[in-house]
Amino acid sequence: MCGRFALATEKHLLEMLYQLELRDDLLPAYNITPSQNIIACRISPEHGKRELVTLKWGLVPFWAEDESIGSRMINARLETAAEKPSYRDAFKKRRLLIPVSGFYEWKSEDGVKQPFYIKRKDGQLFSLAGLWERWNKRSEPLESCSILTTEPNDLIAKLHNRMPLIISQEFYERWLDPAVEGSALQELLTPYPADELTFYPVSRLVNSPANNSPELLKPLENID
Repeated sequence: MCGRFALATEKHLLEMLYQLELRDDLLPAYNITPSQNIIACRISPEHGKRELVTLKWGLVPFWAEDESIGSRMINARLETAAEKPSYRDAFKKRRLLIPVSGFYEWKSEDGVKQPFYIKRKDGQLFSLAGLWERWNKRSEPLESCSILTTEPNDLIAKLHNRMPLIISQEFYERWLDPAVEGSALQELLTPYPADELTFYPVSRLVNSPANNSPELLKPLENID
């Protein structure tokens, strides 16, 4: 699964990633948790062009009676998303990209869950695949999203049996385009190459959503 991630970068680097301008300032976030608002790149349903938007993490299907369902829908399994009623329509028409510096995973060691931080070896930003929905059963529409997960590559398999689906930059346009479907998507739907990622243990301070500081990204052996 993917339950925590970080977006700690400069605004211009995020804008370069998607070739878009971000209207608001970008504050570094070291411990992004479900139910928070997150930045994503999508095709606008209004004007059909790329845009950077803010959505709530935890997808609320358009048919849901209660928005609290979003707390149980932070991740969608790639293997079933195209068929499940909760995600089927979004998988066809409302795909997005979520920029991250890295994400966290936990592994039990001697009965204690140790957090690890996973990032690209070159330290560059990358994008997680997601789906979004608009829920209209309140005065102000709610836009929310889920992160797609897939089988782990050989590296992440050392930590967990799932990993987020990472979309390579060369495939951004294809992933976002709602006209692309079926076999044209298959090339994108594979675990990210293990040799392009790395991970290391970090402080258990990340376990608390209240903690949000650069210290969370430091390798455990480098923490004072």
